[in-house]
Order: sequence, then C-alpha cells, then structure tokens
Amino acid sequence: MMDFAHWLPIVWAIILIAAITIYVILDGFDLGIGMLFALERDRGRRDVMVNTIAPTWDGNETWMVLGGAVLYGVFPVAYATLLPAFYLPIVIMLLALIFRGVSFEFRVMTRGTKREKLWDRGFVVGSGVAAFCQGAILGGVIQGVAVKDGAFAGGPMDWLTPFSILCGLAVMCGYALLGATWLIWRTIGPLEASCRIWASRLALGLFVGIVVVSFWTPLLHAPYLRRWTDWPNIAFVAPVPVLVVLLGVLLVVGLRRGHARTPFLCALGWFLLCLSGLGITIWPYAVPPSLTLWDVSSPPSSQFFQLVGTAILLPIILAYTIYSYHVFRGKVTEADGYH
Repeated sequence: MMDFAHWLPIVWAIILIAAITIYVILDGFDLGIGMLFALERDRGRRDVMVNTIAPTWDGNETWMVLGGAVLYGVFPVAYATLLPAFYLPIVIMLLALIFRGVSFEFRVMTRGTKREKLWDRGFVVGSGVAAFCQGAILGGVIQGVAVKDGAFAGGPMDWLTPFSILCGLAVMCGYALLGATWLIWRTIGPLEASCRIWASRLALGLFVGIVVVSFWTPLLHAPYLRRWTDWPNIAFVAPVPVLVVLLGVLLVVGLRRGHARTPFLCALGWFLLCLSGLGITIWPYAVPPSLTLWDVSSPPSSQFFQLVGTAILLPIILAYTIYSYHVFRGKVTEADGYH
C-alpha cells in the first residue's frame, strides 16, 4: 500500500505535465497568431491567419481546464496555496482570454466597418496579455511561493518580479514564434514569406530568453543549482542545452531552405525542452521550494478514483483533438473561409 500511495502522485504529476504541455502547444500558436496581427496590416492575410485556427481554437482550453481539475482534485494543498499567490495574474489572464474570444468572433460580425479594427486590436491585446500572464505565473512558481503552516503567507504582488517579467516576455516571444512557424506550415505566398522573416527574429529573441532564464533559474534556490551541477545529475541534464542549440540550428536551416514543417517542429521542440528543464529543476516540489508532491496530495483512495475517470476521458479528448486537426489539415488561402 505504501508503494501504491507513493507512485500515485507521480502518475498524476505526469498527467498534469502532459496537460500543460498539450495546452502550451495548441493554444501557444493560437495566441501567437493573435499577437502577430500587430505585424500584418492586410485584412485578407489577417483573415487567412484566423482561418488556420478557426475550426479548432476554442477546444484548446480543454487542456487548461483539465490541468486545473487535476490540481484541484489531486493536489488540493497546492491548489489552495498557489491560487492565492497568483489570483491577480490568473484573473487578468482569464479576462484576456475571454476578451480575445469575443474579439475573434466580433471581428467577423463587424467586417467592413470601423469597429473591425477595434476588434482586431482586441485580438492582439487579449492574446498578448494572456501569454504574458502565463509566463509570469510560470516564473512566479519557479522563483517560489512563501508558505507558512502549509498555507500561502506572502502578498498579492509577490509574483511580480524581474524574473517573472522576463519569463512573461519570453513566453510571449515563444508563442509568437509558434504562431509564425504554424503559418509557414499552413499558408502560402506573401504571408508565408513574411512569417519566415518574423520567425527568424523571434527565434533569436526566444533563444536569448532561454539562455538568460536558464542561467538565472539555478541561482534562485540552492536545490535548483545542485540539480544542474552535482554529479551524477549533470550527466543526465547536459543533453538539454545541447539539444536546444541543435534545434536552433535546424530551425534556422529550415527557415532559410524553405521547409514548411521543420521550423514549427523545432519551435515545439524548444518548448518541450524548456518544460523538461523546468521539471528537472523543481522536482519533486509542487510548491517550490518547500512543499513536495506528497505533501500536497489528496488521499490515495481519492487519487485512484479520479484516475479511473481520467483513464476513460483522456483518450476521448485526445482522439477528438487529433481528429479535428486531421480534418482541417492542409494549406489555407484567401479563397478558403471558415466563417
């Protein structure tokens, strides 16, 4: 029973990380496309950008809901500790996502009027604010949360630090890169050419962000530093930065040689490596730097009960997500339309 109770939080941590990763992949390029509206002035090309994500974008938040449900049901102490620490950025993020969704639909309903530009700006602002808040929340979790007697003991603005701001800007840059490389894959002509230029600049910005955050993070807490520098840990973590550089080279080569899918896959690879690096750094803490997975977990019987339901629902969610992207695959042009 002890072994069973020990492994259940690890299984749920894997499910939670998977949900977050899938959300970042799917909603990342959606938010990135919204931010790229600021660079594309042509209305026809903006319509093409929207049409590449219109059939699937509103299902991506499913994975955010799943992540929140796992946190609430399986790691209730973490839920009760982290939410008070990040109430402000979470509320701002949710409002931005709502405003972005409204702008997404209303820009079509107001086409040809002065209000169309207003909703286009709303789409840009909502996407950018949501992306920044997600990065700032991530940075706030990494830098640590003040905990006393198992409860949040800090202030409402503790999350807002130079490190969290850097993480927010890096996530904005990364999402924009995902959006640009997604459009390279899904569009043709002048829009694709513009996206290749944007992607090359965004890739440089994200690489700089990755390097700075990677050097800054181990300095936040002593356990973080030991995780990356002590033997034999260094033998296992050394491939991560090497792969980051390798994917960066492949990304640049793909952009210059006119590859369609390679830049997007390399950008995804960067995100996966960053998330794996984050996992390596903070493991086994659920609320760094004090509460571990086992400190914040619900009773094993509750975890097992929820695991049965998740084992049924998760394949269904994965199946409809994959199927929807399969149905709406291929290049999108101005002659195509979703609305």
